[in-house]
Amino acid sequence: MPKETGEKVIATNRRARHEYLIEKTYEAGLVLSGTEVKSLRIGRVNLSDGYAFVEGGEVWLDAVQIPQYSHGNWTNHPPRRKRKLLLHKSEIVKISHAISAGGYTLVPLKLYFKDGYAKVEIAIAKGKREYDKRQTLRERQDMRDAERAMRTRNRMNE
Repeated sequence: MPKETGEKVIATNRRARHEYLIEKTYEAGLVLSGTEVKSLRIGRVNLSDGYAFVEGGEVWLDAVQIPQYSHGNWTNHPPRRKRKLLLHKSEIVKISHAISAGGYTLVPLKLYFKDGYAKVEIAIAKGKREYDKRQTLRERQDMRDAERAMRTRNRMNE
């Protein structure tokens, strides 16, 4: 059987991009059990409440729900548990310094398979204020209006 290649996105955290200003992103491996991997391959995961933290020189992912595998037995995993993230020591040090500086948090952005391995993209992020969120929505709406106007103008010129 050929080895899996490419990137297959399982879940994205769209709410994180709305709620936070993304400063820097990192790709981390996940320590998973067998039934968790099978459940991920089906595509069942919820990243919306997830967060990551540094504890004891290790990075942990918490509150990410991977539901139990439907065909599992007594070896099934708990749906919400702390999962260890695999990062280089230098990356962990950079992340812990950024978070300890204050005002920053570590949020998961997407979960995917890359060449057969489960990976998570985490980001150092700063929470947006309410007016920042409104400004982002307004900019997006203005871009849509401009594109719509250009499209109708191009149609008239044809």
